[in-house]
Amino acid sequence: MFSKVHKVAKQVNGIIIGKEQQIRQALVCLLAGGHLLIEDLPGVGKTTLAHALAISLGLKFNRLQFTSDLLPADVIGISIFDREKSQFVFHPGPVFTQVLLADEINRATPKTQSSLLEAMEERQVSTEGQTRMLPQPFFVIATQNPAHQVGTFALPESQLDRFLMCLSLGYPDAAAERALLLGEDRRSLLASLPAVMQAEELMEAQQLLKQIHTSAPLIDYVQALAHATRQGDLFAEGMSPRASIALLQAARAWAALEGRDHVLPEDVQAVLIPVIAHRLRPLKSTTGKVSASSELLAQLMKRVSV
Repeated sequence: MFSKVHKVAKQVNGIIIGKEQQIRQALVCLLAGGHLLIEDLPGVGKTTLAHALAISLGLKFNRLQFTSDLLPADVIGISIFDREKSQFVFHPGPVFTQVLLADEINRATPKTQSSLLEAMEERQVSTEGQTRMLPQPFFVIATQNPAHQVGTFALPESQLDRFLMCLSLGYPDAAAERALLLGEDRRSLLASLPAVMQAEELMEAQQLLKQIHTSAPLIDYVQALAHATRQGDLFAEGMSPRASIALLQAARAWAALEGRDHVLPEDVQAVLIPVIAHRLRPLKSTTGKVSASSELLAQLMKRVSV
């Protein structure tokens, strides 16, 4: 089953050139059942990556462009009076899909951003006194521009904590950029991509993660990492229990893609930065950054013995 995930990675690597590590981390996030936040400058391939992942995994896909005038009803849906039926009929919004691409999520107002909180946590939507379940599996892949750019509203900590991983693609290296310049347009390549997996196969792979063994010392290591973030001179607040669970689940997925049936400390370390960097704020920031840097997390890993 996990061999198909490797095939998905290979196919997506053909679209997003030179970003093998980030693509692997993105697949680990979805395999672990979590939501993905991609933060970077415009034009580096964030939206294209989300498209390629959804198509390759065989998932139903909706894209929603977040803007300052977007309303919660534009995300969730709205009831409209039907004269023939003499009653209000609910028209589902874009959130009723398997992969929702929330493009430039931090350009929407906090009220609209919060309309996704229940969907991301509970996989359901409550509106007009009714609770409606979302399709399974359900993922939010959100992109956001750096906070210093014009017209952005910072995501609150409660919403950042609901994203299992946060990735940054960065600029391509010279060889990858040359291949992009000489190759076919990435968007036209998306139109011809086949589905490597189906939704049922992805859900089956997610269930198989439960069989990945985590020993008592490994759990001790995860707890020690969480405790170290809550006490000390590095971070303003520590990891939440949700973050600890996310770290362990992502480590299981990483171990599965490595072909192992047990988790090693190296698996935890491989996913540590994308899982917790966006959840933590540095205690002392001289650069104005609101999330923890990789240097701080490297210090954390040095302080906590395996």
